[in-house]
Amino acid sequence: MDVPIQKQGSCLIASIPTALDDEDLTHLRDRIAEQVRRCRSRGVIVDLTRVDVVDSFATRTLDDLAAIVRLGGAEMVVVGIQPDVAIALARFGLRFEVEATAGDTDAGLAYLNRRVRCPKKRMRGRQ
Repeated sequence: MDVPIQKQGSCLIASIPTALDDEDLTHLRDRIAEQVRRCRSRGVIVDLTRVDVVDSFATRTLDDLAAIVRLGGAEMVVVGIQPDVAIALARFGLRFEVEATAGDTDAGLAYLNRRVRCPKKRMRGRQ
Protein backbone atom coordinates (compact mmCIF):
# COMPACT_ATOMS: atom_id res chain seq x y z
CA MET A 1 0.00 0.00 0.00
CA ASP A 2 1.45 3.33 -1.04
CA VAL A 3 0.86 5.93 1.69
CA PRO A 4 0.43 9.43 0.27
CA ILE A 5 2.89 12.00 1.55
CA GLN A 6 1.62 15.57 1.32
CA LYS A 7 3.77 18.68 1.45
CA GLN A 8 2.46 21.65 3.39
CA GLY A 9 4.91 24.50 3.58
CA SER A 10 8.17 23.12 4.88
CA CYS A 11 6.44 20.07 6.39
CA LEU A 12 5.57 16.62 5.11
CA ILE A 13 2.44 14.80 6.27
CA ALA A 14 2.05 11.03 5.99
CA SER A 15 -1.42 9.82 7.03
CA ILE A 16 -1.23 6.08 7.50
CA PRO A 17 -4.64 4.63 6.55
CA THR A 18 -4.30 1.30 8.36
CA ALA A 19 -1.75 -1.02 9.90
CA LEU A 20 0.96 -1.61 7.29
CA ASP A 21 2.96 -4.75 6.66
CA ASP A 22 6.73 -4.75 7.07
CA GLU A 23 7.47 -4.09 3.40
CA ASP A 24 5.07 -1.13 3.25
CA LEU A 25 6.54 0.34 6.45
CA THR A 26 10.07 0.06 5.10
CA HIS A 27 8.99 1.65 1.81
CA LEU A 28 7.27 4.52 3.66
CA ARG A 29 10.35 5.11 5.84
CA ASP A 30 12.57 5.30 2.76
CA ARG A 31 10.17 7.59 0.86
CA ILE A 32 9.90 10.02 3.77
CA ALA A 33 13.68 10.07 4.19
CA GLU A 34 14.11 10.82 0.48
CA GLN A 35 11.48 13.58 0.50
CA VAL A 36 12.99 15.22 3.59
CA ARG A 37 16.26 15.42 1.69
CA ARG A 38 14.82 16.40 -1.68
CA CYS A 39 12.30 18.97 -0.38
CA ARG A 40 14.55 20.22 2.42
CA SER A 41 11.66 19.69 4.79
CA ARG A 42 11.93 21.05 8.30
CA GLY A 43 9.16 18.93 9.79
CA VAL A 44 7.43 15.58 9.34
CA ILE A 45 4.05 14.55 10.69
CA VAL A 46 3.16 10.88 10.84
CA ASP A 47 -0.57 10.53 11.43
CA LEU A 48 -1.54 7.27 13.14
CA THR A 49 -5.20 8.20 13.71
CA ARG A 50 -6.54 5.23 11.71
CA VAL A 51 -3.96 2.73 12.99
CA ASP A 52 -5.40 0.51 15.70
CA VAL A 53 -2.57 -1.99 16.12
CA VAL A 54 1.24 -1.95 15.92
CA ASP A 55 3.79 -4.71 16.22
CA SER A 56 7.45 -4.64 17.24
CA PHE A 57 8.63 -4.08 13.64
CA ALA A 58 6.31 -1.07 13.22
CA THR A 59 7.54 0.30 16.53
CA ARG A 60 11.21 -0.03 15.54
CA THR A 61 10.52 1.44 12.10
CA LEU A 62 8.86 4.52 13.63
CA ASP A 63 11.82 4.93 15.93
CA ASP A 64 14.27 4.53 13.03
CA LEU A 65 12.28 7.02 10.95
CA ALA A 66 12.45 9.61 13.72
CA ALA A 67 16.23 9.23 13.89
CA ILE A 68 16.56 9.44 10.09
CA VAL A 69 14.37 12.56 9.95
CA ARG A 70 16.40 14.22 12.71
CA LEU A 71 19.66 13.40 10.93
CA GLY A 72 18.14 14.98 7.82
CA GLY A 73 17.71 18.25 9.70
CA ALA A 74 13.99 17.99 10.38
CA GLU A 75 11.75 17.26 13.35
CA MET A 76 9.11 14.54 13.50
CA VAL A 77 5.77 14.66 15.28
CA VAL A 78 3.53 11.62 15.60
CA VAL A 79 -0.15 12.48 15.84
CA GLY A 80 -3.39 10.64 16.51
CA ILE A 81 -2.02 7.82 18.64
CA GLN A 82 -4.93 5.66 19.81
CA PRO A 83 -4.84 4.43 23.45
CA ASP A 84 -4.28 0.77 22.44
CA VAL A 85 -1.45 1.80 20.14
CA ALA A 86 0.13 3.90 22.91
CA ILE A 87 0.05 0.89 25.22
CA ALA A 88 1.65 -1.31 22.56
CA LEU A 89 4.36 1.27 21.84
CA ALA A 90 5.19 1.41 25.54
CA ARG A 91 5.24 -2.38 25.86
CA PHE A 92 7.58 -2.72 22.90
CA GLY A 93 9.93 -0.26 24.58
CA LEU A 94 9.86 2.42 21.93
CA ARG A 95 12.51 4.99 22.77
CA PHE A 96 10.48 7.41 20.70
CA GLU A 97 13.11 9.63 19.19
CA VAL A 98 10.39 11.99 17.95
CA GLU A 99 10.44 15.55 19.16
CA ALA A 100 6.77 15.48 20.16
CA THR A 101 3.40 13.87 19.88
CA ALA A 102 0.12 15.66 19.31
CA GLY A 103 -3.56 14.82 19.29
CA ASP A 104 -4.17 15.60 15.62
CA THR A 105 -2.58 16.97 12.46
CA ASP A 106 -3.56 20.58 13.20
CA ALA A 107 -1.87 20.44 16.60
CA GLY A 108 1.18 18.79 15.03
CA LEU A 109 1.43 21.49 12.37
CA ALA A 110 1.06 24.22 14.98
CA TYR A 111 3.88 22.67 16.99
CA LEU A 112 6.16 22.37 13.96
CA ASN A 113 5.35 25.88 12.77
CA ARG A 114 6.46 27.24 16.15
CA ARG A 115 9.62 25.12 16.12
CA VAL A 116 10.82 25.51 12.54
CA ARG A 117 10.27 29.21 12.16
CA CYS A 118 13.65 30.40 13.19
CA PRO A 119 13.92 34.17 13.13
CA LYS A 120 16.87 35.29 11.08
CA LYS A 121 19.58 36.73 13.23
CA ARG A 122 21.28 39.84 12.09
CA MET A 123 24.90 39.28 11.40
CA ARG A 124 27.11 42.17 12.29
CA GLY A 125 29.89 42.78 9.87
CA ARG A 126 33.45 43.25 11.05
CA GLN A 127 34.41 46.83 11.26
